[in-house]
Amino acid sequence: MGLRQRRLRWPAVILACLLVLLPGWAFASDAATAPRIGVMTMQPGEVFFERFGHDAIVVVDPDTGAATSYNFGFFDPSEPDFLSRFIRGEMMYHLVAMPAMQDLAQYREAGRGVRIQWLDLEPAQAHALSAALAERARPENSRYRYDYFTANCATQVRDMLDTAMGGALQSQLAGRSRGNTYRSEAVRLARPAPWMWLGFDVGLGPYADRPLSRWEEAFVPMRLADSLREARNSAGRPLVQAEDELLPHRIAPEPLDAPRRWWPWLLAGLACAAGIGAARRRPRALAAFALPLWLLSGLAGLLLAFLWSSTAHQAGWANRNLFLLNPLCLLLLPGAIALLRRRVPGRMFQPLLWTVAAVAALGWVLQWLSLQPQYNLPWIALLLPVHVALALALARTTARPAR
Repeated sequence: MGLRQRRLRWPAVILACLLVLLPGWAFASDAATAPRIGVMTMQPGEVFFERFGHDAIVVVDPDTGAATSYNFGFFDPSEPDFLSRFIRGEMMYHLVAMPAMQDLAQYREAGRGVRIQWLDLEPAQAHALSAALAERARPENSRYRYDYFTANCATQVRDMLDTAMGGALQSQLAGRSRGNTYRSEAVRLARPAPWMWLGFDVGLGPYADRPLSRWEEAFVPMRLADSLREARNSAGRPLVQAEDELLPHRIAPEPLDAPRRWWPWLLAGLACAAGIGAARRRPRALAAFALPLWLLSGLAGLLLAFLWSSTAHQAGWANRNLFLLNPLCLLLLPGAIALLRRRVPGRMFQPLLWTVAAVAALGWVLQWLSLQPQYNLPWIALLLPVHVALALALARTTARPAR
């Protein structure tokens, strides 16, 4: 959901959007001097940091007609220590105020659809929001510590609106839930990029699996737009007064909700286990299969341990995939190499095999006993049979030479 500023052109098609951004004015006299407030929602893009969509607040000056976009999605990769701060979960984003037409141009070029929701706020609320945004956009106030789920472009928009409404937005959304979780939303929106959704699914811990309120799920810009359509203003009228399409969406649409099944993963795990069992008399073949598996599992386990112990990524803490992606797998690599060379592994190879399998089984047991469950049944179903089958098939290789 991040953006980088670039030099933009002013094609005629963008200028035509001005007709939509500045529709005919029909305000009562007490609202004639109040700025008009809109929320622009941008559909997901094709770059990885655009997968979750984006949004911004538009403020239209009643005197000049100038439309300013307040965009919370800017970061500067040239900042000192940017990469290490990103890894540690301490990345800083900032708010940028720019002409709305300039903000729209980059989405038009990328083929991303944009809709705007004009809000029916009280004049005092509109004035307060406009002033607060202008103050936040000052260079000394614009930076904020970014979190993918709790402090991103959409939550900043949500919080600014709620403050202007005196907490009325949160009171309407906090007590309601559709059962979505941080994991389900992250995996859904990252689905077009396999490496991205796999990374989210493996890297998220139990924090990501609690049901979210409508207020919390508004970390997704499109979910926030849905909730605004249902919200009411201070007078009990619909908060969204009008909604317009500014740009058509010309690339792949937002992924739809889809139930996640664990049984296909179990079938794959059992099939692998059956293959391992059938090859139990061919330890070299098993070692050729196990070597990359143990290498990837061990490295992934080290990464999960690092996220838990050394970063501020709360969503990655206490990740029970560590039971399956065990760093101890790295200690099995010398044994696999020995088998490939037709040699007998060391004495610790067999105990390590059983330890890795036992730890994986323990992760399955804790899945049912935990008070804060983590949805990693697919990974348990896939990897537990494989770990157990490898332990059973290779347990006796320390007693006889490999063939």
